[in-house]
Formats: sequence, structure tokens, C-alpha cells
Amino acid sequence: MSTIDTGDGSNDAKLAKLSSQLLDAVQSLAEAPSFTRAAKLQRLFDLGRRLLLNDGGCAVLEQYAPQLEQAGVFAGTDWAYPQILIPALSASSLKSANSDTVVIEALSDLRLLAVAMGDYSHVSVSSEQAHHFLTQVLAVNLDMLFSPPTEAERTQQGRMAMASRALVRYLAERVGYEHIIDRLIDEIWRILQQRPIQVDGVKRMVTQIAVCRADPAINLGASGHGADRLISALFAPSSACREDPGLAVYQERLEAMDSAALQSEATGFARSMHDTGLVSPYHATLLRFLLDQSDYLIAEALGLSSTGRECLLCYDQLVRAMIEFGIYPETGQGIYGLALMLERGILYQPPVAPALWRRIALPVSDYCRQRLSLVFGDSPSPEARLMEGVLCMLGLPLGVGQGNNPTCQSARALSMWAYNDPDYLLQMVVWAARDDEIVMHFEGQAISSRESQSGVATEMSLDLDPVSLVVVPHLDRIYAEMGRRCADREGDPHRWINPEFHGWWAGRGFRINVDVATGLLQDLEGFLSHFYACYHPFYNGNQPVIHPQPAGIAVTDSAARFIGWHAITIVRVALDPEEQMRVYFFNPNNDSGQNWGDGILVSTSGKGERFGEASLTFEEFASRLYIFHYDPLERGVLANVPAEQLQAVIDRIHRSWGDNRLPASGLQAQE
Repeated sequence: MSTIDTGDGSNDAKLAKLSSQLLDAVQSLAEAPSFTRAAKLQRLFDLGRRLLLNDGGCAVLEQYAPQLEQAGVFAGTDWAYPQILIPALSASSLKSANSDTVVIEALSDLRLLAVAMGDYSHVSVSSEQAHHFLTQVLAVNLDMLFSPPTEAERTQQGRMAMASRALVRYLAERVGYEHIIDRLIDEIWRILQQRPIQVDGVKRMVTQIAVCRADPAINLGASGHGADRLISALFAPSSACREDPGLAVYQERLEAMDSAALQSEATGFARSMHDTGLVSPYHATLLRFLLDQSDYLIAEALGLSSTGRECLLCYDQLVRAMIEFGIYPETGQGIYGLALMLERGILYQPPVAPALWRRIALPVSDYCRQRLSLVFGDSPSPEARLMEGVLCMLGLPLGVGQGNNPTCQSARALSMWAYNDPDYLLQMVVWAARDDEIVMHFEGQAISSRESQSGVATEMSLDLDPVSLVVVPHLDRIYAEMGRRCADREGDPHRWINPEFHGWWAGRGFRINVDVATGLLQDLEGFLSHFYACYHPFYNGNQPVIHPQPAGIAVTDSAARFIGWHAITIVRVALDPEEQMRVYFFNPNNDSGQNWGDGILVSTSGKGERFGEASLTFEEFASRLYIFHYDPLERGVLANVPAEQLQAVIDRIHRSWGDNRLPASGLQAQE
């Protein structure tokens, strides 16, 4: 076996020693009987950790990647199957508080680097596939190339935060920056097509691309041209700020403009905002300046259609008050929310306008202010941040994300209320922000979030939009309390919880295809027949979905293996541009574009989706559905659904999450 050339320098002797110890550990692991493998593997992980923290250590691990894999370092884990690994998951692995997880992710990536470079011929992954995978890994971890560890990373990971960064830098140098930028740009556009409320991460990535392009030490080659629109959307969306002069200079330029120049500026900003979903800080400066101008220029800056303009004219004072109170360069994303809210026309609902006036004057509790300040800072005020969040949620009700929290039920509820009952959402914000308490009723009995025990989330991550940050902890505790009150009932508690938690429009009829006691599949044919008869327009008398309905899916990974239960919303069912019947649904899991295995790729654009919707063909969606609600008084005819259509769905279930849930197998999958 060849030895690695460590070069010259004071680090050489240390690397040579670690390299020798690594080879010993690899051989020891390869020869170890099963009952001693855990100890041998831990020694290897310790050496891998030390190498990652030393200059040149990544090169050592890359060179010995074949021996590491052959020794069984990945045995018994998903990393043993590189052909099914998902690049997006590398971010959580490299930022894990468990150092062994960081090491095994690093070893896997360095193995694929050896494959991509042609130094390791792998039976499961080609050189081209490995190269493509690594460009995606770099794209989702690009922040590690340009930014130091955050306080959270330093606290959770300690020195391992630097090991992750050393790995990403090494991968970038070996793969080439030009491949990263193009992949990152594609990823940004894919995310923006879903129009999420939270775009701070996207803005950071766009900023990093701009820095990368401006750095003469980084050779991007012919890549990065698609970034122009993204960069200009943030830093140069109009002619008067084309060279990114700074907000103070831009303010002076506005004061010297006549009405024609202001209209040109307003039109440029509006076009950029609606094209990308991103709002420049300059846009907020312009909109605040236009408060002293006509409604016409404000409408131009918001990019409103005739519907939005009429709403603006009817509620002129309210719109101006919301801009003055909540729109600043730091909260500029609220402009997009305001524009889309006006386009929705929800201000014409009698309770909404007075509820927004109350939101402007609302006294916010000290606890709520501290929570908002902790995440977003003190400038502008926490009240302004909350106003931005309200505007974004009312404008983009399907852009809500649950963050890194197991709170899909609460995120779904916020989205559903913003979509279907905006004044109820505003009431929830008032209770949470002013009173630090929300009271909901379950079967006539009041449930207080203040008096309830802990919720589903043992710890609440702070990566949420302002409204979710304030409201979700209360909803999570109430949802968990409703579950506790159903604990002694037979069947799935969602039968009773969902209509009480989400609203009267959630159907009281309920179907589930899993036996709660055993976890085994039950009456698949009846379940699917009922779903088709309730939701498929060809079998329910062409009845559309009137109100968004809560539903539960069995989430699977790219290998179609069961991951867990997840709450989503069925928004509508309709024919797509290719005349295929599709279910359009809301997934609160931040990014809806997912691979659920067995050929099921969730679409987020190009199939007739509206902003924030995900979609699948009716058959594909039904194969992952395990719970749905319906109106018992509006049922189609079950006998009309062809047996072969149902069997195709049943086969998909058996090939995926239902594989070990067949009653005949006697296996009991855990809930």
C-alpha cells in the first residue's frame, strides 16, 4: 500500500503518524469479529476526527477512501448505499452535535470525491454521478465556505464546526467553484418558485454568489451568468441604485426625482419583486418615500393589478399605516406580502381591516418582544418584525414553513387560517403576542396554552418566520393537550383533533388505512375507493375541494422506505396542463420538492402549481396517503372506481411504506 505524500512543514510528522494509525485502525476493523466492531469503529472515528481538524487530513482520508469502505466503516447505515443518498441531508449531518455523524458524513463525501476524481472505481456510483452529487452537497453547504460558525454551531459542535468547514473547502477546491455556482443558482430558483415566506437563507446565498464573483482569486470560468437577475434583485433592481450606492445615497437621489423618474423606479422594483419573490432594501426606502406621494405611485411600487389597485384605494389609510409601521429596509420582504395580500382582496372581508388596525396598535408583551429580538434583533422594533410576518403570511399563506421542528400540525393550521380564515389568524396573533396565551376549545372544554403541558416539540428551534415564532409554541402545546384528552379513545386521535384544532370546515368524516393498535395496513381497497369517491372529480360528480382539508401522509425517502407520519393540506384537485388529474397540496416541510422513491417526485412548478403548492398525480398521492377527512353528506359512488386503478395504488403502497405492514406478515411496525 502506498504512503501519502504529506509535503513539507511542521504538520508533516503529525499527519504521517495519524496516517499510520488510520491504516492500523482500518485493518483492525476489517478483521474484527462482529462483537468487537463497535469499539474498533469508534477508534477509527476518533482518528478521522483528528485528521479532519488538521491541515492535509482530508487528503489522507480521500486517499484511503477505498480501504475505509471495504473495511466496513459504513456498514449498517444509509451511507453504505451512496446511490440513494440525498445531498440536501448533508447539511444537517455536517452541523450535527454528534461528532461521529460529522465524521461519517465527511468520510462518505471524501469517498465520493475519490470516485469523482477517477481514483476509486465504485460498483454503485459512476464518476459522473459522484461529481454531480458533490456539486449539490457544496451548493447546500456553501455558507460554510464564506461564513464562520454561528454561535449555535459553536455551542453545539465545538471544534467540529471547523472540521465541517475544512471538509467543504477541500471539496470545493477539488471539485471546482464553477460547478458549485451553477448548481447553487439552479437551487435558489427552485426554492424561489415555491415562494416561501422565509428567504433570509436565499438572500445570504445570493450575497455569497456576489462576493464570489467579485473575488479575483476565485475563477468561475463561464459559470454564474444566471446569477445576474438574483443579484440585481437584491442590490440593483432599478436604474437609480444600479451600482449599489447605499441607502443614504439612494434616499438623496429619490428626493431629487420628478414624478416620471419615481414612476420608473417604482415599476423597476415591482417587476423585480414579482419576478423573483425577493425584495431589495432599496425597495423599502422607495416605498416609505412614496408615502408622501400619490396612491398611483404606491400601486406602481407594489406592482398591483386592477384588483389590488381597487383594494388599495378602498383601504388607502390602512395600507399607508401598515407601510409606515412595519416596512423598513430590514423588513422589506413585507412589501411582497402586502402586494399579494391586496391582490387576494381579503381586506374586503369585514373583520380583516379592523383586525389589521388593531395589529398596528397592539401592545406586545415583554416576553414576545424578547423572543423576536433574540432572532431578528432590535432594529427595527419587534413590533415591526411581527407586522412584516403578518403581511407575509396573509400574502403567502402557502409559504409557511415549520423550520427544524416537529410542528407540522401547527404550521399547517397557520397556513390554513391565513388561506381560509385570515381574521382568525389575526386573532391568534393578538392572543399570543399580547397575552402570552391562546385559549382554544375542544368539544366544549377550554384549553389554555399557558396551563397545558409540553407540546410535541421538546425544544423549539428558532428558524421560523415572526408569526410562527410567536404563535407556534402555544399551538403546539394545545395540539398535544388535545391528543392527551383522546388518549383513551379507540382509533387515531386525529379523527377528533383535526376539526377542533383547524376549524369547522375540516370534514367530520374520517378514514385511516392503518390499524393504530398494530401499525398494520387495514382495508386498503375500501380506504382508496372512499378517497377517490370523495376527492377525484371523475368519481365525485365533479365536486371541487371547497375548503382546504387536513390529511396525513406516510413520508418515504428516495428508496421508498418509511420515514414517518406527516401533516399536509389538500388544497385542490384538478387536471394539469398534460390532462393528468393531480392533487395540489400544501406541505409545511419548508421545501416541498422531494423524492419519495418508487418514481414519485413531488413537483413544485411546471405542473399547474400555484405559489406554495406541491403536486402529485392522483395515483401517486393516494399511494402515500394514510389519513383524510371528508364531509359525510357529500360522498361519491365507491363502486364507480375501477379495480385496476385501485390495485395500481395498492401495489405502490406495498412496494414502499406498507412493505412490512401487511397483515399476513404478522409484522408490527411501530407508530
